Amino acid sequence: QVQLVESGGGLVQAGGSLRLTCAASMRSPYHMAWFRQAPGKEREWVTFISWDGSIDYAESVKGRFTISRSQAKTTVWLQMNSLQSEDTAVYYCAAGPILARSREPWTNWGQGTQVTVSS
Repeated sequence: QVQLVESGGGLVQAGGSLRLTCAASMRSPYHMAWFRQAPGKEREWVTFISWDGSIDYAESVKGRFTISRSQAKTTVWLQMNSLQSEDTAVYYCAAGPILARSREPWTNWGQGTQVTVSS
């Protein structure tokens, strides 16, 4: 079972940047993704990177967020620029064998890291 640990969250002013890190306990043939959940809202997909390197982003973050991965495929980063108050949420890393823009197919989850953007 792959265990995921996120880090890098915090408080940032609107327009600022943060870089989140997701460290996997082992290399696995899984795709990886970032989701986020704001208070009172459903967990929503943000971005994914497939095992072979295909990438996609939610429209709300396109052009501002960048996902990347280590060569060993055990670490994934989420670079977040031009942060807005609407980006405030708990950010979760996910891994799994099925590539999807919804949460259900993802089998492994981290504990989440809080990102708060002050306006």
